[in-house]
Amino acid sequence: MPELFVAPDGDDSASGTRERPFATLDRARRAARDLTGEIVVRLRAGTHLLAAPLELTEADSGRDGHRVVYESYGYGTAEREEVVISGGRTISGWRERDGVWSADVGDLDTRQLHVDGRRAERAGIDGLPGEITMTGTGYTTDSTAPLDWRSPADVEFVHRGVYPWTEARCGVASVSRAGDGRTAITMVRPAFGRALDLYNSTWEGQTSRGPGLPTRVENDAAFLTEPGTFVLDRSRPGRHVLRYLPRPGEHPDRTRVVAPVLETLVRVSGAHDVTFRGLTFADATWLRPSGPDGFLHYHGSGFYVGGPVNTVAFGEGASVTVPDEMVTIPACVTFEEVSDVRVEGCRFTRLGATGLGVSGGADVTVRGCDFDTLAAGGVVVTGGRSVLIEDNLVRHTGLDYPGSPGIALTGTDRCTVAHNHVADVPHCGIVAGPGHGTRILHNLAAGTMRALADGGGVYLAGPQGGSPDDGAVVRGNVIKDTITPYNFALYADYGASWVTIEENVVVRADSTAILNVWPPLENVVYRGNFWDADPLGADAPPGGVVYEDNTTIADEPELAAATAAIQDRAGLLTPRAGTA
Repeated sequence: MPELFVAPDGDDSASGTRERPFATLDRARRAARDLTGEIVVRLRAGTHLLAAPLELTEADSGRDGHRVVYESYGYGTAEREEVVISGGRTISGWRERDGVWSADVGDLDTRQLHVDGRRAERAGIDGLPGEITMTGTGYTTDSTAPLDWRSPADVEFVHRGVYPWTEARCGVASVSRAGDGRTAITMVRPAFGRALDLYNSTWEGQTSRGPGLPTRVENDAAFLTEPGTFVLDRSRPGRHVLRYLPRPGEHPDRTRVVAPVLETLVRVSGAHDVTFRGLTFADATWLRPSGPDGFLHYHGSGFYVGGPVNTVAFGEGASVTVPDEMVTIPACVTFEEVSDVRVEGCRFTRLGATGLGVSGGADVTVRGCDFDTLAAGGVVVTGGRSVLIEDNLVRHTGLDYPGSPGIALTGTDRCTVAHNHVADVPHCGIVAGPGHGTRILHNLAAGTMRALADGGGVYLAGPQGGSPDDGAVVRGNVIKDTITPYNFALYADYGASWVTIEENVVVRADSTAILNVWPPLENVVYRGNFWDADPLGADAPPGGVVYEDNTTIADEPELAAATAAIQDRAGLLTPRAGTA
């Protein structure tokens, strides 16, 4: 079996043997093209810094029934080495003044920072000070505090709860003193103009237009008051300054500070018979939200970039505007139109967008991986066929874009999400948009809906098939602690059809499920589920819903005893530390 070796201290002019390893993954990729049989690229311990994304195409596929495998040295044994594939840059040359560290970073642009492996938050304040009015170009306030912002054009407004399921981000263009003595804040276009077009709703006689007032204001040196926070000042092109307020015990000569630079770590396009095993993918960012388009989130992993919006009515006197089309948050590791590709035992962490994205293709397996400390979601599959997402731990995701689900499918065919543990996420745990033959089986979703509302531990929207043979099945899942108000732990929504929801357990949700939604459910079956409260509408199910043999047990110990077999089977096949 041909083997190639890569080490951080290797040499790309070497032979790629154990004794003389290559220095870069790209050199190993090129060497693998000249080999035959089962090819294994073994990565030695350490951080493998990428200067550019690793690109694999059809030419990098396995051949003649064999595979090309990229794996950590010793994978599957007690001697497995820790391997990190990083798109980051270590920051040095710190100056210290008044307790704040500063470093000149040239043209570096990033939205994240990690200090000794921990995520540092962007410095910010809660809301905009003063008496505020929204205008057609931005805001005015009677407070003069914004006039003291050091780099106003780097400031970003966060709008949490524009809709209950939405969080948007828009940049500031300038701050000035208005003629009436108020402070005028002009927002960046086209983002702000699009926000005025997109976010319009009527509810209980109240009409709102635009993004409303910001719930948080981020990224200016004036906000550096909380240890462990940072700002990036880009006011002088090509002479950016990174500022960081250290935590107690941190020292500029001993503390490792990494700024993600690359937006994509690995892109696999059109390849087949490729495996990744035992690798950590880390330190990537996503810069689009910092630009003039901002980040106009609508739902899930989708955001608005302009175009028509429609008004959707959902009851008398209630309506909301929705985009005709959405764009999906990108992933830092992407598979595009691949086949028979496997990702096993890997970790995705410290990433500025989604961890892993699958677009099109077929026969992709993601098994035994950990996803944590992600700005967006863990896994997003769009249009794939026969994708298996199994035995993965997804937690602490959606840190910058909290509408992002832990695991999301849309437009898929015969895909399975099984035995995953999704925990501590700000909105939905597992989402299935329109598709065919989806299977959501024996997952544990705990601590979902921690920030935004109108979602659930498992959420399905739209048609899931055309008959019982190709509909969705949601079976044997355990959903605990769906915590914000206005949620539904098991949530079939927005015209979901051909769905069987059976033998699931729901504990401690604001609402266990809802049977009356708009557009209405069709051919949806709730059967044999256990929960601690009746779903909304269970007393009079609508015509499109079959509700039978479900059990409500309000006493939690009694419910636990009655569902022990289901709960024992749900969640990870290979337990991880801290998930008991």
